[in-house]
Amino acid sequence: MKNKKIIFIILLAIMIFPLTGCTKYVKDGKTIITEEETGERLVSNILCKPTKESMLNLYEKYEIDISNLPECNDFKITSNGYEGVWTTIFVKPLALGIIKLTSLVKNAGLAIIIITFIIRGILFPITNKTAMQSEMMNKAKPEIDKIEKKYANKTSQQDQMAHSQEIMMVYKKYGINPMSGCIFALIQIPLFFAFYEAMNRLPLIFEGTFLGLDLGMSPLNGIAKGNYFYILIIILVVMMTFLSFKLNKTANTDDINGISMKMMTNMSIGMIAIASFTISTSIAIYWICNSSFTVLQNLLVKRGKKHA
Repeated sequence: MKNKKIIFIILLAIMIFPLTGCTKYVKDGKTIITEEETGERLVSNILCKPTKESMLNLYEKYEIDISNLPECNDFKITSNGYEGVWTTIFVKPLALGIIKLTSLVKNAGLAIIIITFIIRGILFPITNKTAMQSEMMNKAKPEIDKIEKKYANKTSQQDQMAHSQEIMMVYKKYGINPMSGCIFALIQIPLFFAFYEAMNRLPLIFEGTFLGLDLGMSPLNGIAKGNYFYILIIILVVMMTFLSFKLNKTANTDDINGISMKMMTNMSIGMIAIASFTISTSIAIYWICNSSFTVLQNLLVKRGKKHA
């Protein structure tokens, strides 16, 4: 069941990833053009006009016509025409939400935090059910392990049917839906990529700052320029990712599936740690807040089960 779940998530990621290729970067030959101060990559299909002079000069230098774009405060979902289902349903509404919140709270970084928690709050009934399923799976695991051991060397069709029936009886006993764990991935993957694209295409993001950090600058560029506070971004991304993975996992096992799951988890955390050096601070803030919500939610579920 674990292997099927992993395969499902991987296939889902493969299907979603091509939908996120809407951000178009300006290149000089094969080199992506970046803004000198922050290292932000120049995007040709931005959603609204930048206000920073250095960015305006770059668009003029590389003959990117942005004269028909609206000011960011005047941006609407219908602005710039129809760009496909993905952009219309996911990217533009998120971008509009960030713009409106930025106008309200006067800071793009704070707007990202607020909209992240608003969306997670809306999705709470679904994600909370998934978290509860994970906790119930922990309770059911000793019984499932006994069944797996019982049928480990039995390969006949009759034994396999009996094996499946006993597993399903355990699931029914604890109220477990085997597919519920995939719901979280089904929501999270497109949502993350939508945030990624919306922030890449919003000038007010890469022109903004939060707690003295440039939202468009990656931690790697920030550290290279001597601002070592960007190290905190990397630490927080890795720490919250580790905690969210740890609280979501089922009970430890010494079998081959348990070892494989542990290896995949460690590899995922390692890949995210490496990526945290190069993603923009704005994306990192979203990731930290989203993971923090997951950690808090799982802690509340675990506490609730202990007192139940």
